[in-house]
Amino acid sequence: MSRWRYFFRRLLLSVPVVLFGLTITFVIVRMGPIDPVAAIVGPEGGGASRGRIEERLGLNEPLWQQYIDFMVNMLTFNLGQSWVIQPGRSVESLLMTYAPRTLWLGFWSVLIAICIGIPLGFYAGLNPNTKSDYLASFGGIVWRAMPNFWLAIIILAVLRQSERFFFGLSWQSLGVSNNLIGQPPLDFIAFTDWITVGIISIPVGVYFSFSTLIESIKQVMPAAIVLGSAAMGNEMRIGRTAVLETINSNYVETAKAKGLRDRVIVWKHVFRNALVPLVPIITNEAFILIGGSVIVEVIFGINGLGYLFFQAAVQGDLPLVGSLMFIFIVLIVSINILQDFLYTVLDPRVGYE
Repeated sequence: MSRWRYFFRRLLLSVPVVLFGLTITFVIVRMGPIDPVAAIVGPEGGGASRGRIEERLGLNEPLWQQYIDFMVNMLTFNLGQSWVIQPGRSVESLLMTYAPRTLWLGFWSVLIAICIGIPLGFYAGLNPNTKSDYLASFGGIVWRAMPNFWLAIIILAVLRQSERFFFGLSWQSLGVSNNLIGQPPLDFIAFTDWITVGIISIPVGVYFSFSTLIESIKQVMPAAIVLGSAAMGNEMRIGRTAVLETINSNYVETAKAKGLRDRVIVWKHVFRNALVPLVPIITNEAFILIGGSVIVEVIFGINGLGYLFFQAAVQGDLPLVGSLMFIFIVLIVSINILQDFLYTVLDPRVGYE
């Protein structure tokens, strides 16, 4: 099977997955115990107010008609307007407001996990049964075992009294901002001028503030460490195991017998093949933007997509919940397809059958 044929086959198979996910979302939100009309009218609303709101939102129509409208709107990217969270505001504008915070948090959490977890795991695998190996393995188990909500509270407590733990160095005094909780400023880069060519607008002027960038990194770093801790422990543990299995394989022994230098063996044969089992771990870290970021965003006051999704689900904001779930499902399916392609790049022995 060719690569493109495999790609289109996986693309077609992903359609029923998306449809099933949206159907489950509609059933849970619309047929569940949450009443969006009650959330809008409040405890003092009467029957007349409820009737008007149900008619305006289309909730007085048959359930099958509501389901068809919901599916058509989602699949045609007509995301609609929020019902409860911010009534009348389009879902697109809400996503443009909340998504950059989650993406900024997710970028640093994944980067921390990759840059710390994989090197430590590979180092432990290349030096088995040493003090460094025991220390790295123990650290990976500890980081993996600590719950996000507990670790977030501990980090906040330590940073608030950082002078006692870091030899008089205060975390609040570093950088520009003194806040431990709050939304990171993301206006460190902006386009100041645009040129319109036909129907396309091209940015020509760029504004960049280095101090605001440092402030934004400082603001999001504690939350990123908490969010990336579990993934870092996983990558460290699996990376160590993968290196140990690879370094004892027959082709590595053959390379040693041919007289290849240790550096060539490690970089060309060991590392590349040890990355294969790490591919699903690294790609699946994008899923922490969906569920794992909810608690972390609430504790650190970042208020991104995780916080928005939680509020929309609790209050029965169907258009907002459906739009976020649609985005999450498409993201997960796309990452799974990308994961299969990365397998074939790292290991040509993997086929498409």
